[in-house]
Amino acid sequence: MDLDQLAALRTPEGSAALTAAAGLAGGDPLAAASALRAAGVPPTLAAAALTQAELRHRAVGKFGSAAAGMFLTRPGLEQATRRVVADRRAARLSAAGVRTLADLGCGLGADALAAARAGIRVYGVEADPVTAAMAAANAEAAGLAELFTVECGDATGFDVSGVDGVFCDPARRASGTGRRIFDPRAYSPPWDFVTGLAERVPRTVVKVAPGLDHALIPAGAEAEWVGVDGDLVEAALWCGELAEVPRRATVYRQRGAETHSHQLTGSGATEAPVGPVRGYLYDPDPAVVRAHLVAELATELDATLGDPSIAYLYADAPIHTPYARCLEITDVLPFSLKRLRALLRDRRVGRVEILKRGSALTPEQLRRDLRLAGDEAASLALTRVDGAPTVLIGRPVH
Repeated sequence: MDLDQLAALRTPEGSAALTAAAGLAGGDPLAAASALRAAGVPPTLAAAALTQAELRHRAVGKFGSAAAGMFLTRPGLEQATRRVVADRRAARLSAAGVRTLADLGCGLGADALAAARAGIRVYGVEADPVTAAMAAANAEAAGLAELFTVECGDATGFDVSGVDGVFCDPARRASGTGRRIFDPRAYSPPWDFVTGLAERVPRTVVKVAPGLDHALIPAGAEAEWVGVDGDLVEAALWCGELAEVPRRATVYRQRGAETHSHQLTGSGATEAPVGPVRGYLYDPDPAVVRAHLVAELATELDATLGDPSIAYLYADAPIHTPYARCLEITDVLPFSLKRLRALLRDRRVGRVEILKRGSALTPEQLRRDLRLAGDEAASLALTRVDGAPTVLIGRPVH
């Protein structure tokens, strides 16, 4: 999309095309395009409206009902923060006394809009002209244009002396190709600039990829990993005055219509004790594992590792925790496909959930090799115990 197409979508004719396209989202794209053209929508406008309808449909999982009025790009949507995560971050910034915030690399404005909803005055900077225009349009659609303004430009040239907080979400996809950038030193703005922001503005937050190497965490910063319903979605560095603990795992769980957040904190440098397999297996949330807080979780659960290099915990009792899934273990076997297949056949197991840590086996291939038949279900955990390939059979504890 270019600026002319975005401008066309914001006209009354474009608004009508977006409304019509929304009713066609999720169906056959060729049929949808034909329907819009049959309704008199020009081909270029129809294509732009259908693209927005598709992206808005996908964005509901991140932004809820607000997605219906947003302007989006595919890369921008992929990198945008989920609303529940952005709202909590904004609340933490507000509680820390941030009243004016520079959002350097604001993208489509997800984090800036959350900060504005929290009453913070936000100055967004975005290098891509179309994305910057979309962010401004999103602020207007949300009724927050007075609190969130956007300029198109280089984030490294923005004067941060007039704000009391900075949020930076550097681009993690290569310009032109759209390929993911895994080395933070290749981010845009550059990593040295990003990590140097805390020296200029004591209250600085940097959003990073969840695969960030711990060795790259600046001294004194709090590193937070965020999980949503079992998916690891992002990491953030809380710098300067905002750092409260060395490591934090924030886990969001949806219960009915509500989403609740839970925080596990610690040093990230403690090792969990090792012991035998016991009656219950705990599979920690990826945010806990990436934050190196498995030892802290082990203390909460009175649990031990079966292998020092595998993040499965074992305990004698089921304890409710938002930080891990729990399985009641019924069998512990040295891995043998023949023996496992026979055991599952004898128990008439026809459906299996397969978990794995520390195993080279692929769940899809194993499921085919097991030749399952029956009406019972079981959970399998492929792992190592004291260095030996092992399969654990059990059932979920809810």
